[in-house]
Amino acid sequence: GLPATFPTMPLELTVLYNSLLFTMRTSDSAIEGEAEEIHQSLLRVLEACGACGQDLSTEELWQKVLQVVTAEELQAPLHRLGALQAACWLADSRLESTAGLFHLLNNAENLRRAHCSEGQNELLSLLKAWRVPAEEASLHLVQSVEDLKEILCTTAAFLQGLQELKAGNFPTALSFFHEAAGGFCSKRVLAQIYTCLGCCTQRMGKPQMALQHLKRALQLDFQCLPALSHVAAVYRELGETDAELQALALLYEALEKNPPAAASSSPYLLIRTDLLVHTPILASLFRHRHPSEVKYLLAQRCLQDGRVADAVKHYLDFLSLLQEGLQQQVPLDSDSALPRIPEVFLEAASALEEAGRHQDAITVCEEVISRTTDLIPRVLQVEERLEQPECLLPGAELKGGLLSQKESLCCLAWRAAGYLHQGWAWATLGKSKEAVTQQRLCLSDLLRVQLYGSGVELTDNLLLEVKVLQKIRLLSLIGRGTQFLELGKHKEALLDFQYGLQISPGDPAAASYLVQALWKLDRKQEAAARWQQLSQSPAGEDGQEEGEGRPFPLYLVSCLKQATFPHSESLAKNIQDYLSA
Repeated sequence: GLPATFPTMPLELTVLYNSLLFTMRTSDSAIEGEAEEIHQSLLRVLEACGACGQDLSTEELWQKVLQVVTAEELQAPLHRLGALQAACWLADSRLESTAGLFHLLNNAENLRRAHCSEGQNELLSLLKAWRVPAEEASLHLVQSVEDLKEILCTTAAFLQGLQELKAGNFPTALSFFHEAAGGFCSKRVLAQIYTCLGCCTQRMGKPQMALQHLKRALQLDFQCLPALSHVAAVYRELGETDAELQALALLYEALEKNPPAAASSSPYLLIRTDLLVHTPILASLFRHRHPSEVKYLLAQRCLQDGRVADAVKHYLDFLSLLQEGLQQQVPLDSDSALPRIPEVFLEAASALEEAGRHQDAITVCEEVISRTTDLIPRVLQVEERLEQPECLLPGAELKGGLLSQKESLCCLAWRAAGYLHQGWAWATLGKSKEAVTQQRLCLSDLLRVQLYGSGVELTDNLLLEVKVLQKIRLLSLIGRGTQFLELGKHKEALLDFQYGLQISPGDPAAASYLVQALWKLDRKQEAAARWQQLSQSPAGEDGQEEGEGRPFPLYLVSCLKQATFPHSESLAKNIQDYLSA
């Protein structure tokens, strides 16, 4: 409340500088409160000089203060305060405001030096050209302005690198990251910079160079676990599955032993680069995964690569984590590697089937069926032009006790897939009647869906769900048809295969089984004509969504394999012999 006086202003600004350093340190970020204190101090400087600036913005206030104040004894305190203002603005990613401030802080000679540095970034040139006026020996500072200047340079380069990375300007981003890596920062921040270099070079199509940068990050800070996650992603891109799985296993082990710790702090620096750089893209690149996410990735990648025994082990480990209340521990946000929980159960069932553990697969599917039964309406009407927000969390999709239509479609797909898996599992166990029963339940479920309108105008999400349901229906018809063949019910089998081809014209499995059914019904001429037509058609989908290149859910892959026609050579020979005769 004391009036501002010119003689005490250097001391007042120095005390403010020291106190703001401590405030910023304890708040772990440069927040609006510190910027407001700087604004008020600038008003007091003008008051001490007999001027006014109440209606000015902070940028305009700095310009007026530096024009009005010419006294030598205030130059160093104002420059120190300017460095803190720059820290606040950089923390808010206000790079242009920061550059404008250093245009004002630099004298004519410094500006000439900055402009002579051709090819350099303007902000970095201004920061490097800035010369801090000599300090008064009697005023003690808790952090030197020279150190703060170096931190500002590193921060400016790092922030601009992240901006260019987000914009997709990878060569420019790479240049900024290299500049930041040569700056003044802790090993922890340097590891982050090298991780960003790795991500940048990976997106530039240079995976080997990306691996070098990421390994350097881990050498600098073995706690930089996001770097290990990116290493796994690069190995996946390279197709080196062994190395990818090894990286994921190391990541899981590290997360289990040492959960992500809080940022370590330097004992002598109050303002650090990591306090000023906290942009959304950095948070995305350095998102710490929960151990369960990594466990799921291990299971998923093993199943995709055909490592069935390992996949089963990891899926069962993951399901045991669910028993421990995993859903309350892991936020299922958009960046999470975890799919919806019923899909994980179905993937586990798929892995168990491929491992020959069919009874266990049936049990796992029963869990999905029992949990989704009460969530599916008797009739599900899907209308065109329907706009429904996608819900990610169980329970979040409930509105007045009813599920959204997308959620209902998902639940229906999961339960139908459960019946589908059970049907194929019973078939493999030689229980044809049980297999037919489960496939009938699957098909009955799918009859609940009624499409209104042309279907062309369905939103993308709903259209994808409908396509998955159609694929499940096709696989169920093939599964039931094959069991009808086993039971000698060739006419019923023929009908199922014909319905399958109506759903997916030209499907190679359905078409091949149709030929076999015709052959068994002694309709050999028709079977031969169909076989010749099939032989001239292109290869099938192989698990891809025709026209869009979108793979079907992983939990359907084992059923797609089981639906493949196994008697192509023998049937082809019989037909060739028939045609020759």
